Amino acid sequence: MHHRTVPHSSVFRREPDPSDSFIDLNRLLTILLRRARLIALAIAVTVALGVVYLVFATPIYTSMTQILLDEDLSRYAEENEPSPQSSQQVDMRIASAVEILKSGRLALRVVDDLKLADNETVLNPPQSPVAIAKGWAKSLASFGSSEPAVSEEALARGRREKAAAMLQQSLAVERVARSAVLAVSFRSTDPQLAAQIARRYAEAFFEDQLSANYTATEQASTWLQERLTDLQARAQEAALEVERYRSENGLTSARGELMSEQQLADLNSQLILAQADAASASARYAQFRAIVEQGPDKAIDNASVPTQQAGGSVLQELRERYNSVVKRAQDIAQNFGADHPQAAALRAEKDDLAGQIYRELQQLTASYKNEYEVARSREVSLRESIDKVAGSNAEANRSSVQLRELEQKATALKALSESYLSRYEQASQKQSFPIAKARVISDAGVPVLPSAPSKTMVLGLCVMLGLMAGGALTFIQEMRERAFRLENDIRTILGLKPLGYLPLINGGKRPKPAMIGAKALKAEPGASDGEDVIPLERMTRVVLDAPRSVFAETLRNAKLASDVMLQGRKTRVIAVTSALPGEGKSTVATNFAALLAVSGKRTLLIDADVRKPGLSIMMKPAPQAGLIEALTGQTAWNQLVRTDRQSQLSILPIGIRPGDNRARHASDLVSSPAMHRLIEEARQAFDYVVVDLAPLGPVIDAKAFEPLADGFLFIVEWGKTPANLVRDLLAAENGIAAKTLGVVLNKTDMDALPSYSDAGAAEKYRDLYDQYYIDRCERVAT
Repeated sequence: MHHRTVPHSSVFRREPDPSDSFIDLNRLLTILLRRARLIALAIAVTVALGVVYLVFATPIYTSMTQILLDEDLSRYAEENEPSPQSSQQVDMRIASAVEILKSGRLALRVVDDLKLADNETVLNPPQSPVAIAKGWAKSLASFGSSEPAVSEEALARGRREKAAAMLQQSLAVERVARSAVLAVSFRSTDPQLAAQIARRYAEAFFEDQLSANYTATEQASTWLQERLTDLQARAQEAALEVERYRSENGLTSARGELMSEQQLADLNSQLILAQADAASASARYAQFRAIVEQGPDKAIDNASVPTQQAGGSVLQELRERYNSVVKRAQDIAQNFGADHPQAAALRAEKDDLAGQIYRELQQLTASYKNEYEVARSREVSLRESIDKVAGSNAEANRSSVQLRELEQKATALKALSESYLSRYEQASQKQSFPIAKARVISDAGVPVLPSAPSKTMVLGLCVMLGLMAGGALTFIQEMRERAFRLENDIRTILGLKPLGYLPLINGGKRPKPAMIGAKALKAEPGASDGEDVIPLERMTRVVLDAPRSVFAETLRNAKLASDVMLQGRKTRVIAVTSALPGEGKSTVATNFAALLAVSGKRTLLIDADVRKPGLSIMMKPAPQAGLIEALTGQTAWNQLVRTDRQSQLSILPIGIRPGDNRARHASDLVSSPAMHRLIEEARQAFDYVVVDLAPLGPVIDAKAFEPLADGFLFIVEWGKTPANLVRDLLAAENGIAAKTLGVVLNKTDMDALPSYSDAGAAEKYRDLYDQYYIDRCERVAT
C-alpha cells in the first residue's frame, strides 16, 4: 500500500488580513455590479409604482401670500419712541403671529366670511386610496348601529367646525429665513379657492389685530376710567384731611415751615448775638474794674490801655495833658531845680489831672458794668423765650409726623391720579387707531401648476426607495451567499490548491463553444430544434470532442498537479469525490480518465460509488456485472473491464440490476482485502487508476478507500456547495485532506464568473482567454 505521510496543504482557514476589518471598496463595487440587474429591477418597480401614483393622484394647488410684521408702521402715531427689541423678543413676536394665523378662531372667521361651511371642496376633498379604504372599513365597522338624531343647528355647527379643521390642515405658515416675513400658503384641489382663502387669511389676520387692539384699549379705557374716578375722589379726600388736621393742631406754616420752627430759629440767632455782646461787655467791665481797684496812683500808668480799648476821647485828652505836664515839670526841675515855683505849679496841675483821669476811669467802669448787666439780662430773657418756644415746637413736631403721613398719602394719590389720567387719555386715543403693525408684501395669486404631487420629488423618492430596496435585496442575497465562487475562495477557506473551473454543460442555456467545444454542441439525431440539453452519455466525452476547450484545459491542469505532486510513482491511484451528491464528480472522473487515456497513458476508470453508480448508468448498454462481482470473487475483475474504442480507456463499472440490495455493505466492500488486491493488481497493469467514489458527506466510502489512494481530486459545484460544509468535512478527514491534489469548481457559469471577482483578478479576463479556445474549436469543428 502506498500512503502519503506529508500533507500537501492545510485545510484550516488562513489568518485574516488586518485590512479585512475595513470596507473593501473593490469588493463592494463588485457586489454592486453583480447585483446591478436586481437593483435596476427594484428601481424599475418603485418608479412604475410612482408613475401609477402620479397618474391617479389628485393634483393639489398652493397659493401663497407674504405678510411683513412691521413695528414702524405705527411709530408716527405713537407719542413715545418704541424701545428697541432684543432678538429673543422679535422671535417671540413672530412665533406668536404664526400661532395666531394657525389658530382655530381665525379659521372659523375665514369659514364664516367665505361661507365655506357648505363648500364640498373643503368639506370632502378627494381622498387617497388608503383614506378611502379606511373610510370603508369604518363604515363596515359601524354598519347596523343606530345613530341618535342630530338637529340642524348641530349639523351646521359640525360642518362649520369641520371646515375650520380642514382649513387648518391645509394651511402652512412659515417664517422666511431670519426675517420678519411670514409666508402663508394654502393647499386645495381648486386653484381659485386656494388663492381666495390665502388672501382672506391675510385680511382676517389684519382685522384680528385691529379688533384685538380695539378690544384691549376699550377694556383698558373702561377700567382706567373707573380707577381714575376712585383715585380722584380719594386724592381730594386726602387733601382735605391734611388741611383739617393742620387747622386742628395749629400747624400754620410759611414758606414750607411751621411758624414755631421759624420763631425758634430767630430766637436762636438773637441768643447767639446776645451771648456775644454779654461776653464782650463782661470783658471790658472786668478790665476797667481791675484798673480802678489799683488806686489813683497806678491808674495813671494803666490809663493808656483802657483808653485805647474804650476809644474815649476825654480820657485820651486827659492822658495827653498829663504827659505834657509831666514832661514840662521834668524840664523845669532839670533847668531851674525842683524848688522853682513853676515846678511846684506843674506838680499841682499834674496831681489835678491824675485825679481827673481816675474819676474818668471810675465813670467808664460804671458804664461798662451797666452795659454788662443789660446784655446779661437780654441773654437770660432770650433763653427763657427759647425754652418756651421749644416746648410748643416739640408738640408741633409730634403733630407734624402725622401731618407728613397725611401729606404723603395725599401726594401719592394725586400723582397716581395724574398717571392714570395720562394713561386714560392715551388709551382713549389708541381706541380709534386704525393702523395694524403688519402689511402684505406679496399678494396670493391663482396657481397655474399643481404643487403636489411633485413629479420630480415622487420619482426621485421612488428611485431612492428602489435603491434602498435593491440594496436590501442585494444584502440578503449576499448574506445567503455561502458557496464557492472563485479560486481564491478555495485558497482562503480550505487552504487547498484550486485546479480551475469546469463550465456548466448541462444547464438551461447553451454554453459558449469556447467553454466545451464546437463538436459537443452538435445536436443528437432526433433532437428538436429548441432542445438545449446535452445527452448524459456524451457529457462523459467532452474532452474527446473538444480537446482545446476550457473544460479540457482545467482537467489538464489537474493531470499536471497529479504528475507534480505524485512524482516518482510508477502507478498513481487517484480518487475523485465530492461533498454532496449531484456535483458532477462522475462526469469529471470520466472526462479526466479519458484525458489521461488519450495522452497515451494506460488508464483504468473504476466506478466505486456502489450506492449510486452514476458512471455505470451512463454506459450504453448498461453493464450487468462489474466491481461488486469482482470483489465478491464471482468473476475476475479483468474480465469485467470495458474499453472505449476511441480513447482506449478501460472502465470497471458496477453491474446494474433492478432491485439490487448489495449496496448495503458498500463501505465494507470498498475497504475489503479484495479491494486491496484489485488495486494492487491494477497498479501492475495501468499507469493511472481513477476511482469514482461516493460523496464524502452522506457516506464513509471515501474515508474507507483513503488508505488505497495516492491522491484525491475534490469536486465542488460552483455557487451551490456550502463552503462551511466542505471545510468541516475535510477538517474531520485529515487523511483525505492531506492527499487532496486540488479542488475543481464544477458546473461554473462562465458568463457570471467575472462578476464575482475583484478588479484585476484573472476571472475578469476570461473573454481574452476565449480567443485561444475559439480558434482551436473552429479548427476541431473543421
